Amino acid sequence: MSDRADLLFELGTEELPPTALKHLSSALEEDFLTGLSEAQLAHGEVISYATPRRLALLVRDLEKRQPDRNVERRGPAVKTAFDAESRPTKAAEGFARSCGTTVDQLERLETDKGEWLMFRSHQPGQPTAELLPAIAERALDRLPIPKRMRWGDSEAQFIRPVHWLVFLHGDTVVECTLLDTPAGRVTRGHRFHHPEGITLYDPANYVAILENVGKVIAYFPDRRSRIHTQIDATAKKLGGIADIDEALLDEVTALNEWPVPVAGCFDADFLKVPHEALVSTMKGNQKYFPVFDSEGHLMNHFITIANIESREPEKIRTGNERVIRPRLADARFFWEHDGKKRLEDHMDSLKNVVFEKRLGSMYEKSERVAALAVYIAEHIGGDVDKARRAGMLSRCDLMTKMVYEFPDMQGIMGRYQALRDGEDPEPAKALDEFYMPRFSGDRLPETQTGIALALSERLDTLIGIFGIGMKPSGDKDPYALRRAALGALRILREHSLSLNILELLEKARKQLTDRLDDDNVVETVWQFMRNRLRQLYTDTGIPGDIFEAVITVAPPNLADIEQRTRAIQVFLKLPQAEALIAANKRIGNILKKTGEDIPHTVNPGHFENMVEQRLLDEIKTVEDVLFLCTSDYTKQLKTLARLHEPTDHFFNEVMVMTKNPLVRANRLALLRRARELFLQVADIGCLQTERRESSA
Repeated sequence: MSDRADLLFELGTEELPPTALKHLSSALEEDFLTGLSEAQLAHGEVISYATPRRLALLVRDLEKRQPDRNVERRGPAVKTAFDAESRPTKAAEGFARSCGTTVDQLERLETDKGEWLMFRSHQPGQPTAELLPAIAERALDRLPIPKRMRWGDSEAQFIRPVHWLVFLHGDTVVECTLLDTPAGRVTRGHRFHHPEGITLYDPANYVAILENVGKVIAYFPDRRSRIHTQIDATAKKLGGIADIDEALLDEVTALNEWPVPVAGCFDADFLKVPHEALVSTMKGNQKYFPVFDSEGHLMNHFITIANIESREPEKIRTGNERVIRPRLADARFFWEHDGKKRLEDHMDSLKNVVFEKRLGSMYEKSERVAALAVYIAEHIGGDVDKARRAGMLSRCDLMTKMVYEFPDMQGIMGRYQALRDGEDPEPAKALDEFYMPRFSGDRLPETQTGIALALSERLDTLIGIFGIGMKPSGDKDPYALRRAALGALRILREHSLSLNILELLEKARKQLTDRLDDDNVVETVWQFMRNRLRQLYTDTGIPGDIFEAVITVAPPNLADIEQRTRAIQVFLKLPQAEALIAANKRIGNILKKTGEDIPHTVNPGHFENMVEQRLLDEIKTVEDVLFLCTSDYTKQLKTLARLHEPTDHFFNEVMVMTKNPLVRANRLALLRRARELFLQVADIGCLQTERRESSA
């Protein structure tokens, strides 16, 4: 008989929350495996299964018995375990009790630090079947379920009522009762296609039996892939391309055990409504997949996934078409109703909407954003009138019925309404770009007006919210300040804008001076943004030490920071880089530790060694070259590499901290002059030398 066998655990329930299904499945696997590990039960591959009505695990080749274990526990020191009359103290007796023995049965362990009481025992392993119920129960108890429920007259609590439990180790049922449900070997198939029980004898056959007999595709990734393929194929038959949103695909996968695609259509007259609103209601309310033509225009078709192979699929199609029609009619009503007013007609109503009670109304925020957008537009070559107009209109669409009904239409509705009002196309587009990037990895604003508007909005929010003491804490960030900072930094960096962030933040602060509590809010926000900027660089593969080397000396101008960063990457490939980094570290440490006043000039009359003069001559030569290439940081660092040999000779042949105070001060001045040349580009003393070889 084999000492290993496959394990199958399946919990059958009422339909589980679709958005939580994947999380519940992964949590069950993690906690179950933790229990097996703690019990020292070896096993093979582990596969999770999740459908609307079940959470399951298949554990390959699970040991049938724990291995025997030799247990060793060290107790109190002998000198504290016995009193002066050699009687056991309470410490010794307590330790013995915890080990299930008596003090006289304990052994002694001698070490170089003294003698200790020791308990040793041989514990035979338990049968796996005796351990599994507790492992499973603990895994179920630890599932991330915010609110558990009871059903019937049972005292058991779970996220949904439990109807069956399969628990097999090999061909044997693991005898137990969990959530008031006795374990067995009978699973259930599809609610409609195979509601009868299905008896299982071998865990390895679980997936095949469920699919072939029960009409259930148990493995989530397989079901997801099948749905994706079905949607693509159906859209192709319709002559279009499906909009397959990944989150929606996950949700639909979690709603179906036996997916069947159904194509439907709606009145083409609805296509006069902004397609984003139609897509929003199709995806959000109905879980449909919209279909677009090859040019990106929305078609009057949709695809839904039915959880059944119907004898009358036409009824499913017409039912879905009937359901979607009033939703689309609502969107059309809002679009037509909002068209009765111009966007600017909503401006006064913003005065009655509070952004934050200490920071004023939405109207006041629009005024600040418009003013800052004008300032930014002036410095990036934008049109100040367009920036001002876009700033004042930026929040007006929040007052439309369309955005009230479909919040994700904010900005998008502003663009459509502005164009319908006859506004200039660039400010109109900027009303949508105002919200970009909406999420990590989202596209950035493209127009000059949109860039100015999006940037000014985020900086005003950062200064305002930080200035009243509401900075993010832990996972609490109600004003999405982290996202605002990352968005502003991405706009500055990826558009290579030569804007000084500190100047922009100061401009934003001046507009809010009488409302803020933090006098140092500009520096506070800049530090917050610096941390986000470091992460941005890390995410793009730039090591943290390179970022620190640049940010230590560079002004808060992201275009400039980007150029310096690229220059360092080139510098690290030079053969002299490692030695120059080490020299800069050494110079930095020397200058940092000295408590002396260092002269501002170097006096050649105090030189005692030719290497001092040689280093000064090379510094002067480098200074002349650097003067001619002040904006080319790569060329500057390559030029600075010339200091490699004279610096090495200097350290090899002279003692900087000599007893002669004049010579010592002069040598310190020489080193500071050399270091200041490097600091014109970056503090390369921050760089790690051990990475140079891989960088090359």
